[in-house]
Amino acid sequence: MKSTFLSILAGGALLIGGIPAHAFEFNKNSIPDVKWDAQSLIIDGDRVTPVMGEIHYSRLPENEWRSSVRKMKDGGVTIIATYVFWNHIEENEGRFDWSGQRNLRRFIEICKEEGMPVVLRVGPFCHGEVRNGGIPDWIFDKGIKSRSEDPAFLDAVAKLYRQIFTQVQGLQWKDGGPVMACQFDNEYRGHGSYLMSLKGIAEEIGFDLPFYTRTGWPELKTPVPFGEMIPLYGDYADGFWERSIKPTAGNYYKAFNFKGFRSSTAIASEQLKDQKEKLTEGDELYPYFTCELGGGMMGAYHRRPWIYPEDAYALATVKLGSGSNLLGYYMYHGGTNPEGDSYLNETQRTQATNYNDLPVKNYDFQAPLGEFGQTYPHYYTLRKLHLFMQDYGDVLAPMEASFPAPQDIAKGDDSSLRYSYRTDGDRGFVFINNYERLQKLSAKKGIRFDLCGVKFPSKPITIPAGTTCIFPVNIDGIRYATAQLIAKRDGRIYLQQIPGIPTEIALGKKVIKNVKALGPERPVADNVYLLTSEQAARLFLPEKTPVSLPAVMPKIGKTAEAGAPRKITIGVNKAAEEPSDEDFENAAIYTVSNLPKADERENVLLKIDYRGDVARLYCDGKLIADNFYNGRPMLYGLWRLPENAEKLELRILPLQEDMSVYFPEEADIRPGEEVKAISLIESSL
Repeated sequence: MKSTFLSILAGGALLIGGIPAHAFEFNKNSIPDVKWDAQSLIIDGDRVTPVMGEIHYSRLPENEWRSSVRKMKDGGVTIIATYVFWNHIEENEGRFDWSGQRNLRRFIEICKEEGMPVVLRVGPFCHGEVRNGGIPDWIFDKGIKSRSEDPAFLDAVAKLYRQIFTQVQGLQWKDGGPVMACQFDNEYRGHGSYLMSLKGIAEEIGFDLPFYTRTGWPELKTPVPFGEMIPLYGDYADGFWERSIKPTAGNYYKAFNFKGFRSSTAIASEQLKDQKEKLTEGDELYPYFTCELGGGMMGAYHRRPWIYPEDAYALATVKLGSGSNLLGYYMYHGGTNPEGDSYLNETQRTQATNYNDLPVKNYDFQAPLGEFGQTYPHYYTLRKLHLFMQDYGDVLAPMEASFPAPQDIAKGDDSSLRYSYRTDGDRGFVFINNYERLQKLSAKKGIRFDLCGVKFPSKPITIPAGTTCIFPVNIDGIRYATAQLIAKRDGRIYLQQIPGIPTEIALGKKVIKNVKALGPERPVADNVYLLTSEQAARLFLPEKTPVSLPAVMPKIGKTAEAGAPRKITIGVNKAAEEPSDEDFENAAIYTVSNLPKADERENVLLKIDYRGDVARLYCDGKLIADNFYNGRPMLYGLWRLPENAEKLELRILPLQEDMSVYFPEEADIRPGEEVKAISLIESSL
């Protein structure tokens, strides 16, 4: 039977070792032992491969926290990660605000009640596309050197950490609480002594956690002493921060190839410029964990990528096949910037971290769970990996990765199949990825594998274009299978049929060929069940209950044409600047009326299909949502409206000729603006 901790990691109504996940409660009298070595986390003696999902509590209304945490559990997330943005809680010096959606303690308590461990990313610098990276304006106004060992800065950090500790006290792991670890600063490239100063402050205040982390990129000037902080890595399918407005700029293509180098040379390239494939000395001795695996991507004003479900799925599979034993997604759940004395989004016009212009409110990130908790397609596809990690993590964790295919290939290289092996010598997995974002890879013919002395399949096969999958070898009585291992529950083994690949399952000396998926109720062999991709993605989830949409549909009418187009300026960091509040005085104006009544709005999204540059939505004159157009519709969760809201105002700035902006091919970038359609949809997309 799995350890008690693994029952925490199960999520939702899933079963681990026959124990319902919801039956576990954090308990001071029974605290799981947390250790780590060069391979993985070890909980109560068992190796585990957790799934960590980023959600920013202060970017969500507090009455949505519990449902969001539950959705993350159902998606297979087993650890919650969240930033504590300094300027969200101390925007004005000495005035800390832990109320409402800034109530960190209540968020942690909900995670405890839902059986979800927590990793706090406590800054002081977080970035997260927040104003000044989260550091309050007053730090800069006072001339204090941020992210340094300047005593004035460390004194301010000590006050911050002391306040955070008031929210955490009694909820640390040693207390039977969910707070398992914390991260210091973010994407820091200076001297390790600064990070150690932060840790020293935290420990002196009372932080006492099983482990601590830092981002493993970029390379530090001087290292942190070994064992003090586990470096965590990341990779993305695209990046809004690229200065280029071309479709496949940067080194993101490398994230789709299996390789031994565990970091990225593409993250924060607008700041870090040309990065070398080099880790800080000694970092290779730590387990390979990630904290920023692209669950999606935001759009900056100058660069607005469209992320596909295949991007996130291929990215995660490649990291797992390259040796990672903790997949941490940034973001897993999008959000909305809270109200402040000033706008809290990153722009080129602020004092610091002014690299890009981000929306004032919207932080959807095209994540598996979006800004309003809506499910996007990759929420379901990623579940397949997460179920596998939960049920076979102890098998996978000690397996070493090897790379029989080339590791260093060019963008769009289609000369060979991309694959890797992970094995302990007797058993293993084949990881396959024949997909690269915005590249047309061809089907690969004549493919057989040779792992642990097993050559399979019986005849060479073709791996279709766009295929990403995992094949087992000598696992649970399966000598090999050209189907993906998904889960093992109550003695039943679940595999997924891979579209376009003939399913062949070898059970001992018996080989079953051309097997057809029969679903989760009919085995194809003793205790072996073969599922379609859709069945695997929703395995163990209850049947979807349709939301009853209101019978009355909103109406939209245009009340003013757009005025003269604004001059699009180039900011201090050489990217096109977003419009100001004043620019929206010349926007086209629409009125949205006939809204559903307050008791009909739950789980209902307003969907606005439009064409334009930037759209803003107002309620009673207050900005409630904004959207940088990239071809996708603008969404808004109607349940967030005041009960008495009867109409909304939509303002759209028109597209212009020859904008210095990257739009995906799906966007209609003809000059002008229009609302094509308005409708209501349920939040489970």
